[in-house]
Amino acid sequence: MKNLRITVNGTAYDVQVEELGETAAPAAAAPAPKAAPAAKPSAPAGAVGNISVKAPMPGTVVNVVVTPGQAVKAGEDLVFIEAMKMETPVKSPQDATVATIEVSKGEAVDSGKVLVTLN
Repeated sequence: MKNLRITVNGTAYDVQVEELGETAAPAAAAPAPKAAPAAKPSAPAGAVGNISVKAPMPGTVVNVVVTPGQAVKAGEDLVFIEAMKMETPVKSPQDATVATIEVSKGEAVDSGKVLVTLN
């Protein structure tokens, strides 16, 4: 068993994952219901969007101001990143709908990390 922390839409879930061997059928039946509730909240918001909004610099996410399914206008703030004690807003490049949020508050990100996907 492996213990993992998975973040879905800004909510962290601690889960245990079992590596399956030759007896896949009995073991797969038990973990599937546990994994489904954690994964389903992102499904109504839509699949991964076709527009990826990436971190312009390395830093720490200090605020996520949008939610999946939310309509945003070009130039609207999506996420704030702190680098060198300065907060920088990451803005929507165009009018769109938020598909997924790939980061959570307090997470360290590298330059180029996908923060949000849009449709």
